This record gives sequence, structure tokens and C-alpha cells, in this order.
Amino acid sequence: MAVIRYAGREDAAGIIEIYAPYVRDTAVSFEEDVPSQDEYGRRINKIGVSHPFLVCESGGRIAAYAYASSFRVRAAYRFSAELSIYVAAARQGAGLGKILYSCLLDLLRKQGFYTAFGVITLPNPASIALHESLGFVSAGVWRKAGHKLNAWHDLALVQKELLKPDDLSSPVEPLPAAEVRSRFDADFFAPYAARLNAIRSPT
Repeated sequence: MAVIRYAGREDAAGIIEIYAPYVRDTAVSFEEDVPSQDEYGRRINKIGVSHPFLVCESGGRIAAYAYASSFRVRAAYRFSAELSIYVAAARQGAGLGKILYSCLLDLLRKQGFYTAFGVITLPNPASIALHESLGFVSAGVWRKAGHKLNAWHDLALVQKELLKPDDLSSPVEPLPAAEVRSRFDADFFAPYAARLNAIRSPT
């Protein structure tokens, strides 16, 4: 059985197991050193103060995780969020990532964020296809934005409108993450879990 739930510090080891190959072997993440379990536990706690951090657990193991964070640090960006998702290699290609990402987007919408952004290291046709399938549109390419594994890498910026403000001059402030977490828990996640349990892992 698969479930989607909020991540906790105790999930750091399972998350790092998924994340480490992306750091060591690819430019999907621009991070160059695999974080320690303690460091990642701190990240989970810090992100969870302001944004959702979700894990998909299947058979007692974390199969994927996704989270949102501040798009940029200036105050005017507070109505937007940047998204990240990582799926275990053995679970890719079955649709698990799309379900988890959809759940994250719905939580952000309920929290009151207006725009979601994704930043994708190119080339990555699978990630581009995932975002397009969920209604993201291109917002440009940052050329040679990072250097990793002896190569320069371009980044694609994609975005999706989550809410259409009634009054563009005074958008409603996003709800505190703790309030959203208290209101949208197991019952909210249940339909997504049902979709997860209806799919098969790729052979």
C-alpha cells in the first residue's frame, strides 16, 4: 500500500537514499555534495514552516518526495513557490511522480499561493513532459546557469498559475503552513493514495 503524507525529520535517511544519486551522478540537482542525514533533517523542518514537504511511502519505504519552497527571497515573491520532486529510480515511469506533484500543487493552491515555478536542468525531457502534463508553460531558459560534472548546464524555467486573483492590487496573503497542515491531513491525501495504489510499478 502507498500513502502520501507530510515529511518529518525521521524521513531524512530515506529521502537521501533517493536524492544521493541525483547529486553524485547528474546535474538534475546543482548540489555537489550529498547532505548528511542531520543536515537534511534540518531542511525538512525549515521548509515545513512555510511550505508543504511531502513523501510518498510504499511498502514501508519512501518511493518519492516533493516539496515547495520560496521562489526568491525578496518580500514581493511571497505569493509564488518553487517546486522540487525526486522519484526513486526503480519507481520512475509509472505515473507516481505526477500524482505526488498534483497533490503538492493542490496543497499550495489551498494555502493561497498564486504561481508555482519549476526549474529544470536541460536536457530533461521526462521532467519537461511531467510539467507540461500538469499545465506548466515555459517562462524561458537560463543559459549556462551552472557548472557541474565538467559541463555547463542550461536551466528551463516553467510556471503554472494556481489562483487567479480577484484584485490584482492586493492579493490575499498565503495561509501559514501550520494552518494548512492542520486542515488538510489524511482525508485530503486519501484520493491521491487511491490513485497511487491503482498504478503498477514499471517492470
